Amino acid sequence: MDGGSHRLTRPSGRVLGWAALAIVPLGFLAVFFVWPVVSLVARGFTDETGFSLVGVAEVLAAPRTWRIVGQTLTQAVLGTAISVLLGLPAAHLLYRVRFPGRRLLRALVAVPFVLPTVVVGVAFRSLLAEQGPLGGLGLEESLTAIVAALVFFNYSVVVRTVGALWAQLDPRTGEAARSLGASRWRVWWTITWPALAPAVASAAALVFLFCASAFGVVLVLGGNGWGTVETEIWYQTTQLLDLRAAAALSILQLVIVVACLLVANHTRTRRERALKLAGRPAEHAFGPADLPAAVITAIVVLGLLAAPLATLVVRSLQTGSGYGFGNYLALATDAEAGFSTGVWPALGNSLATASVATLISIALGAIVAFLLSRRPASAAGRTALAAADAAFMLPLGVSAVTVGFGFLITLTAPPLDLLGSWLLVPLAQAVVALPLVVRSLLPTLRAIDPRLQQAAATLGATPARIVATIDAPLAWRGFGLAVGFAFATSLGEFGATSFLARPDRPTLPVMIFRLIGRPGAENLGTALAASVVLALLTAAVMGVAEWIGPRRAQLW
Repeated sequence: MDGGSHRLTRPSGRVLGWAALAIVPLGFLAVFFVWPVVSLVARGFTDETGFSLVGVAEVLAAPRTWRIVGQTLTQAVLGTAISVLLGLPAAHLLYRVRFPGRRLLRALVAVPFVLPTVVVGVAFRSLLAEQGPLGGLGLEESLTAIVAALVFFNYSVVVRTVGALWAQLDPRTGEAARSLGASRWRVWWTITWPALAPAVASAAALVFLFCASAFGVVLVLGGNGWGTVETEIWYQTTQLLDLRAAAALSILQLVIVVACLLVANHTRTRRERALKLAGRPAEHAFGPADLPAAVITAIVVLGLLAAPLATLVVRSLQTGSGYGFGNYLALATDAEAGFSTGVWPALGNSLATASVATLISIALGAIVAFLLSRRPASAAGRTALAAADAAFMLPLGVSAVTVGFGFLITLTAPPLDLLGSWLLVPLAQAVVALPLVVRSLLPTLRAIDPRLQQAAATLGATPARIVATIDAPLAWRGFGLAVGFAFATSLGEFGATSFLARPDRPTLPVMIFRLIGRPGAENLGTALAASVVLALLTAAVMGVAEWIGPRRAQLW
């Protein structure tokens, strides 16, 4: 009787323990994400008489709204399609083929995803502006420029997501088909593609989400002719102070985000199932058959990824008297003309806030990833974990502008008054970085053989001891990648920070945006130099993270 009671009580105690552990990240999400976003949206449904749908109805009926929605979907569809088409050859080359420098090339391909959007916008402007190398093409402030920048950002999402599964596929089935006379194309279409389809669909859903919610790069490159729902929310809140319009647009964006997350979650489940059925990882040395993938990857890396950044560096060295380091020397001035602080203090602010945001997001993300990596036996438990997974992914797609403006509404008055506190910025950045931390840690934790945990539990180990002796050591390398993503993302965050950074404590992305918005060659030169510094710092962070990170490919 006592033994049976013990067997019943212990699992219940574990469930209660996991529930208690989940309270911390759920509370953070509720206070610093749900509350600000819901409060902002709710204000759009009220007027001086109380609840009203009139304003929202007017926005939804306006031709401008649907023009913006059409532009958002057009940019997202084109960006997704091109990212997938260009990313598949690189996924094969970087995760299936052995060659010198492969790990370094993987790190270089991953850097664009975490580069600050303002830096990328400035880089593409430098490339496509009238004075730039491609200025004669007339692509400045065009759809082509925006889509190219979106592919620049999301290329690595496809490469890593598809490549991680591709690296695990057993080649023996394809080899058997080849020995029976099947052509390479037939093997690809009938064997390889069906196995990769879940990963491709998952990558496409994520890329579509990132493209549809793009902000900084569209704000810099789109001019007055092109925008997204995200930039329109910024315009309605900052320029027109129209909360009802922002609320309606936020709802439309939320519909797109939820749809993308549902697709991504479904395809991720299929992808993980495919990975479990895969054979031993297999790679082969570079051969003639890999040459087309190598050529396509080289063109993309040099022409799309490297060219804008190289142009940014070259133009940052241009001064009124020729080439030199004058723009970089200008960074050391105490304060730029018309600003209350200089570039170096802004960089210091960025490093400080990114450090705090990283600590917060890593602490919370580790808890969330650990909980989501559990394998509950009951259908209710699996449903609860799937719902929690989707909930913690929401900040990926909800407008950072909405989050930042919501912070100003909810967190600058009682009951939680943080008005004037430097914590506002790192808290908002932690909200943005949290999903990436979870996505970096979760594959490593899910890859741990559950039999190790079961064996330890059978021998009497407590859940805490299992985590300390099994989960933590095996997942340790994943923390390096998670820290890199969190720090780099926080360092370059612009959407929410543009609302929350105090005038005397701007971050470096905010300072760069201020500089490019002011006339004068000196301001532009300083912005270019500051962009190079920020890009190099971000690249260094991701390079270290990739070096520390797992040697085996991870699924995003």
